[in-house]
Order: sequence, then structure tokens, then C-alpha cells
Amino acid sequence: MNTATYKQASKEHILVCLSSSPSNERIVRMAGEMAQAFGGTLTALYVQTPGSAKMTADDIARLQAHVRLATALGAEIVTTHGDDVPTQIAEYAQVSDTTKIVLGRSGTERQHFWNAPSMTERLTALAPGVEIHIIPDAEVYHARRIPNFSLAFSVPTPRDLLFTLLMLIISTLIGWLFFRLHYTDANIIMIYLLGVLLTSVTTSGYTCGILASVLSVVLYNYFLTEPRLTLVAYGKDYPVTFAVMLGAALLVGTLAAKLKAHAELSARDAYRTKTLFDANQQLQKAETKEAIYQATATQVQRLVQRDILIYPRPQLDAADTGTPSYERTELDLGAMTSPSTGYLYAADGHTPQPIPSTERETAVVHWVWQHRKRAGATTDTFPKARYLYLSIRTSQEVYGVIGIACSEKAPLDAFTSSILLSMLGESALALESLHNAEEREKAAVLAKNEQLRANLLRSISHDLRTPLTSISGNADTLLHSDASLDAATRTQMFTDIYDDAMWLTELVENLLSITKITNGSMKLQLSDQVMDDIVAEALRHIDRHADAFHITSDCGEEPLLVHADAHLIMQVLINLVNNAIKYTPPGSHIAISAFREGSRAMVEVADDGPGIPDAQKAQVFEMFYTGSKRVADSRRSLGLGLSLCRSIVRAHGGELTLRDHSPHGCIFSFTLPLSEINLNT
Repeated sequence: MNTATYKQASKEHILVCLSSSPSNERIVRMAGEMAQAFGGTLTALYVQTPGSAKMTADDIARLQAHVRLATALGAEIVTTHGDDVPTQIAEYAQVSDTTKIVLGRSGTERQHFWNAPSMTERLTALAPGVEIHIIPDAEVYHARRIPNFSLAFSVPTPRDLLFTLLMLIISTLIGWLFFRLHYTDANIIMIYLLGVLLTSVTTSGYTCGILASVLSVVLYNYFLTEPRLTLVAYGKDYPVTFAVMLGAALLVGTLAAKLKAHAELSARDAYRTKTLFDANQQLQKAETKEAIYQATATQVQRLVQRDILIYPRPQLDAADTGTPSYERTELDLGAMTSPSTGYLYAADGHTPQPIPSTERETAVVHWVWQHRKRAGATTDTFPKARYLYLSIRTSQEVYGVIGIACSEKAPLDAFTSSILLSMLGESALALESLHNAEEREKAAVLAKNEQLRANLLRSISHDLRTPLTSISGNADTLLHSDASLDAATRTQMFTDIYDDAMWLTELVENLLSITKITNGSMKLQLSDQVMDDIVAEALRHIDRHADAFHITSDCGEEPLLVHADAHLIMQVLINLVNNAIKYTPPGSHIAISAFREGSRAMVEVADDGPGIPDAQKAQVFEMFYTGSKRVADSRRSLGLGLSLCRSIVRAHGGELTLRDHSPHGCIFSFTLPLSEINLNT
């Protein structure tokens, strides 16, 4: 056996039992020290019995403190329910491969032979393969407990009393029918037992079941024994019959009530577990912080059935400041706990509403955010607060604070607290995952921007060198050799300088527009414009080589009025027409058309050139794409034009699209909003 296998095989699993005893704190600490010393895992088990519902407020507070202590020591909190605590402990120890059980000395000594076996004796018999460690107590604490067959009385409701009376009447009528049919007394007694069973199962508590047990004997004696209609019985065996009937009825009723109590506990546990699973699924589906907070509040509200407060983490993020949340300043904390960030989720299911926080409640939220511990109602920190506040946090970050309406008279039980902590942990993990995804997205955007910047610099260094060299060369020639040049040569040089300068001007315009759009600083100067005027002005600024092409425009017979930024739309048209001039042979036809299509204006720029291959259509709108695998080509194009056009059109609420032109060529089309002014009226 290798070392890793030996360590895995010898790993200890220590089980400590939780209770409301004051000495349980010391036992939990000792178990934590044992787990640390042995390098094993620690599990804290709490057995919930039907009598747990009758625990005092002090007992509940101590139990919750012990649960929190066990959690702080790294224990896994497990809750089971049943009448027999030693049996529940032994069964869990067997299924979880527990090697050591840690108990207190209270209840471990057996005073007399007729006393019931102690918990230690029973655990030794039920789990013989598990070591049992008993921690001596300085003081034995005897908690108020309810025996397994306690006949605790409670005031029944009118509905329960009415149902009990109805079942006794029905049982008596059926018994009278059996009596008339000469059935034996055993059959009649079974009818009464059935009535007692139904009463115990249907009503609350033990009172109605016990009452039905006693009255069934009285009714049986009064109506169905000789002499009838009296409480006198002639048969010598009737006293024994009555005693057995009463004992059986009490036993059946008590067991039925106890089974009902266990069923209610099981149903409550199933509901809580389902709520936890539902919360996990909803948190996995949530794609925004708001959705995560909403799912958390909704599921916590379902779990505790109380008003919920949510204080989300503010926009000031640790990723922005480089400071963990628990090290932020009071100014940061004040921003987090401002009244505008608190939302109330009422138990009646109404829409969450912003709440103004009182000074006391705000102080509690500050404290919880900074110290990452619970505070408020039912705790020793700010105990006068109306809510119990807990942090939604991971080991490094606090993502919010949640408040739950609590009081000393209505605290949260241990199992609910355990489920609640699991929910908040899942919520914190979901928020952390979302935060990490946002950080990855930001990193990807930064990487993309860096790539775009590198492409731009590479393109500029590659493509600007040619026109700048041409301009400087022609200018130098004209400066030093002007007298030796003929008129045609000088004209050609001036033309080349002009073309190169215009290309640089167009490039600078596109770069400035792209920068404004990227930074979000571009503001549209919207106004009502006649589309004919925009097209005519754009044609005045297109490429000088446009004379070699057949360029036409058609905006309809009636004026087409659009609501747009004339300068930017003109820049779109100039880029589209210049692209057609660059990528189609001389003599090609380029047509600009604008017409009304529904509630918008449609603008198209069509050519009959070679067109764009289908494989490249999805990429033509990408920045720095020029129709080849190179960053820029010999046509002096940085690939900014179509990307800029698409951004401008989208800023106007439209979309720039590309389709084939028949029989060849391509058509770029985009939409613009129509003006609300009607020139025809």
C-alpha cells in the first residue's frame, strides 16, 4: 500500500452531536481539535425530535450558537429527525463511515438497574465498530424534554372538537348496527378503535385522540352493553374489556399522532430540501446580478416565510479598487448601505420595494458588511434590531447583506438556519462566477482592443508610408526641379499630391469617427433632412476617379424627409460609393437610391462589379478587413469604412446589410427613421 492510499484509508471521520446544553460548546470545540489533530473530517449532527418544537427561546439560541461554532470549525451540519436519538446517531454513523463519536458526560451514567440504558450503552450496542469519546462536564445540564409517549395536552380547536364528536357518533351508529346484527363485541370495539385512529390522524396534537379514547369506552358501555343506556355492565369480563379497549385506544391514538408529527417533519424537511434545490437551479440559470439577488430573496422567503431585506453590493467593486470588500473604507460602506440599495421582499409576495433604512438597521448592515458575521435580532450584536442580518459572501468577497424578520419569540430553528446558510453560500458562488465571467469578458475586450490597436499601428505604418513618401517626393521635385518640368508633368504631380492628401483626409475622418464611436463620445446631431440633399452633397466629396464610372442617384419624385445626422449619413454614403469605385473596374455602374419602406426610409448603393464572394460577406463589416488575408492591400484601404458605416447606421436605429446584385455586383442597404413632418400636407 502506497503512502497516499494509506493516508486515505486511515482518514478519520469524527461525529459530534449538537444539543442546546451549555456544555455542548466545549464538546464541539474538543471535537474540532480532535479533527484537526487527526487530520480528519468533522460532522456535526443534530437529531430533531417532535419535542424540539417545544424548546425554549434560550435553548434555541444556544443551539444556534453551537451550530455556528461547528460551522466555523469546518464541520458539515447534518440534521435528522426521529424519536430515538441514539438510534438516529448510530444509523448515521454507520452510513457515513464515522470512526469516532464525541459525546458529553450528561446522560451517560446509569443510576439503577431498572433505569433505561444510557446513551453511551445504547450507542455501544448499536454501533460497536465506532469509537465513543466522552467529554467530562463540570456541570450536568438537564434540559426540559418530552418523553416519547408524553400525553401533552393542548386546547383543541372547534373544528377538531366537531370532528371528534362526529367520529364518535358515526362509530356509535355503526356499532349499534353491528349490535342489531348480533356481531361480536370485538367487531364493535374495532369500529371504535378505527374512529380513534382517524381522529388522532386528522386532529392536531394528542388531546382529541385521548378524549376520543375515553369517550369511546363510555359510549360503548352506555349504548352497546347490557343493560343499555346505563353505565352499569353485568358481565364480569367487561371491566377487563373496558381497560383493554381504553389502553388500545390510547396506544393507537398516541402512535397515530406521533406518526402524523413525523410525517409533518418529513414534509417540512422535503420542502426545505426542495427549496434548496430550486434555489440552486435558479441561481445557475440567472445571468445578471439582479436575477441572482431576486432568486436568492425569493427562495429564502419561501424557506422562512418572513419578510426579507436584500442589500446588494454597490457599483463600487473590489475589482475596480483592488481592495477586498472587508478592507474598504467607511465611505465605501456608506455607499453600500444607502437607503436606495435596500429592497424589501414581503412575505405576502408583493413586488420588492426600496426601503428607507433606519439609523439602527443601517448600523447593523454596516457591521455585518465589515465584519462578515451575523448580527441583529436573536444575536448578541445589535439584539434590538428588527431583522437578523447575514452576509452573502465567499472566503474573499462580500456580495451583499440579507435581513430576515426575526424576534426572540420567533427565532429560526437549527435546520432552517443550516439550509439558509447553504442558500447564501450558493448565492455567493453564483455572484462570484458572474463576477469572474465579467472580468474575463473585460479581459477579452481589452485583448481585442489591444489587437485592434496593433493592427491599426501596423496598417498605418504600412499604408501611410506610400502616400507620405509620394507627397514628399513630388513636393521635393517641384521645389528643386520645377523649371525643368513640362506643364503635363507638373499637373500630374499636383494631382498625385492632391489624391494622396484627400486619401489621408478621408482616413483621418474615419479614424476620428471610429474613435468617437468606440469611446461612446459621438453624439448624433439629429434634424429633419431631405435625402436628395444628403446624396447630392455626398457625391460632391467622393473619389476624384468617379468620372470613370457611371454614377446615378434616384430618391423618388416626392421629397423624402429623414430624421438623421446629415454629416454622418453623408460619410456613410461617401464610404460606400468610394468602396464601389475602389473594387469595381472603370466603366461600372453605381446607383444610389432612396425610397420609403413602411415607416422607415431605405437607402441602397448598388454596383455591377465582380461582387463579394459568399465566404467573405460575413467579414466585410469587421474592422481592418479588406477582402484579403492581409491587414491592408494595395488599394490603400485600412478596412475601416464598412465597420464605421455599420456603427453609424446602428446609432440611427438601423442596420447595414449586404446582398448580391443581379446579374453580378453587390448592394449595400440601410434604413433611416422618417421625419414626422409630412411635406405633402
